[in-house]
Amino acid sequence: MSSASNQNRTRTLEKILWPRFILFPVLAIAAYPFFIMGIGGETWYVQTGWVLFLTYCWFCVGGAFHETVHETLFKNGAINRWYGRVLGWMVGIPYTVYRESHRRHHAYLNTPDDYELWPYSDPSTSLWFRRSFLWIDLLFGVVTAPHIYGRIFLNNDPRLSKKVRRTILLEYLALLVYWALALSVIFYFLKKPDGTYHKFQWIWILPLVLSPMVNTARKFVEHLGMQSTNPVLGTRTVVSNNWIESWLGYFNFDIAIHGPHHRYPKARHYELEAKLVDCIEKHPEEQVPVFSSYLTAFIDSAKCFWNAPQTGSHLSGHTTQVHSESVEAQNWESNEVLMQESSMDDHETHQ
Repeated sequence: MSSASNQNRTRTLEKILWPRFILFPVLAIAAYPFFIMGIGGETWYVQTGWVLFLTYCWFCVGGAFHETVHETLFKNGAINRWYGRVLGWMVGIPYTVYRESHRRHHAYLNTPDDYELWPYSDPSTSLWFRRSFLWIDLLFGVVTAPHIYGRIFLNNDPRLSKKVRRTILLEYLALLVYWALALSVIFYFLKKPDGTYHKFQWIWILPLVLSPMVNTARKFVEHLGMQSTNPVLGTRTVVSNNWIESWLGYFNFDIAIHGPHHRYPKARHYELEAKLVDCIEKHPEEQVPVFSSYLTAFIDSAKCFWNAPQTGSHLSGHTTQVHSESVEAQNWESNEVLMQESSMDDHETHQ
């Protein structure tokens, strides 16, 4: 890996294409009416092009949402939070719910406390339940993702303060208002001059269904079947040699370089490849699970769909101990949650 040259190239792109975290959320919304109105024609290849384009835009909305939780989009924490809330409304997951679940995912990777990887990390779930839920999760991520992230709120996790729970409740209400307004606008444009409505086409919602499916597949690629709590060894990392995958990964903040992301949760995306090289050089004895393409990584994860739809060694009959390299992620989860709770709650109470 020529990490230095890749990092320099990415930093150059960063200066040119930095607004991509705004570009894709805007395109995800602004381009949708043109798709519904049939701009470009209604042939199968035009419709397929629209579906693929919008699916990728909505997938990248999820990537930008993830970056707001890590506060790597803006230097100002409040701007990260408020932009994250807007993106959360779009994807149907309140920002604070996602933040709290995701921080525990980093801090307690591949353990029963990893909310984000439920039920695959939960020793109380049966093998058959995990085998069945995996396909529901993959095909209906638009429903399962909000449920999985919302469990931290619905299960009354004692680590959530009353103030944070109140913030989450307000964000759920704001989410409902957002989608009520969005649906009202959609119905307005579907209304004909004679008062009737255009016939609903199921293909119109296909990008909103496919993008969560892609996100779930990404989750499986990165985590399913992994046992170690070491953030580098317990995740699959993809460093693609394919320029198409590299560009697609760049627009989604290089989240595929997942091990270093878990090890250094505050690192910018263009730093991750260099940190991967550094990890490998410091620990040459370790077999870091690095793949040269998403396809090979997906095939490796797909082997676990039946035999091992799980994460963590506790489901294999072994004792799970949180690896020492998870300390940075644990500190990120514990210390910064307290700091951001107070600053965020101050914002909430003054509104």
